[in-house]
Amino acid sequence: MSAVVMDGKALAAKVKARALAAAGQLERQPGLAVILVGENPASQVYVRGKVKDCADCGIACFDYYLPADTTEEQLLALVAELNDRSDVDGILCQLPLPGHIAEKKVLEAISPDKDVDAFHPYSMGRILRGDPCFLPCTPAGVMELLHEYGIEVAGKKCVVVGRSNIVGKPMALLLLGENGTVTVCHSRTPDLKAECLQADILVAAVGKVNLITADMVKEGAVVIDVAMNRNAEGKLCGDVDYPAVAEKASFITPVPGGVGPMTRAMLMENTLAAAKARQ
Repeated sequence: MSAVVMDGKALAAKVKARALAAAGQLERQPGLAVILVGENPASQVYVRGKVKDCADCGIACFDYYLPADTTEEQLLALVAELNDRSDVDGILCQLPLPGHIAEKKVLEAISPDKDVDAFHPYSMGRILRGDPCFLPCTPAGVMELLHEYGIEVAGKKCVVVGRSNIVGKPMALLLLGENGTVTVCHSRTPDLKAECLQADILVAAVGKVNLITADMVKEGAVVIDVAMNRNAEGKLCGDVDYPAVAEKASFITPVPGGVGPMTRAMLMENTLAAAKARQ
């Protein structure tokens, strides 16, 4: 078997085209504020990508590049200002923040109706209840990929490897919301291989090169690789041993070009949803 490669770049282009058309129907241009504190190279790449996505989707981007020594009070003051601005529909504060700033405090300061990353406790609670105001971007992107390729979740055994608040936990909830039977694995799972071998849909979201090897994947499984790592040669890769696993899986996402573009595309959709709700 050779897996069907799930093309996140192509689907993201479709989602962004849809967003551009929707933005043109609104009474005013939607706006997204993007905050970057410090000079983390990976974060700079992500933010540049989000700025470009806004331009592609007809969304005004207000980008704030703050020095690493920005105080917590200064950052909270900026968030409060953006909460009050009528031309800002969504606020994104790029993580990680410098160590002297409490991420939890900053994320909780963002108004829930502008929380397009869905990191606020209110947003997370609505997801748990099955009545989300916004869907977290990476898990939402995974679900879009599953839908695009006609992969039914209901009745399937779904295994999520990773329990982060950003991906693992909300991913499990979205799969559960479509009637999957979900297991969440983590660093203290005693037999990860045995758990993964049960998966009809396997989602890897840890951040460890070659964590998921071919002997951990059953024939015909759908394998979604959320992670973004660099291997010993410096090349981008995920958690999955892609060449070997692709020979056993029925569908697989590449890294790069799989889930990553969809994460950014879903941010655009959330920003549009926020703008519609505020008009």
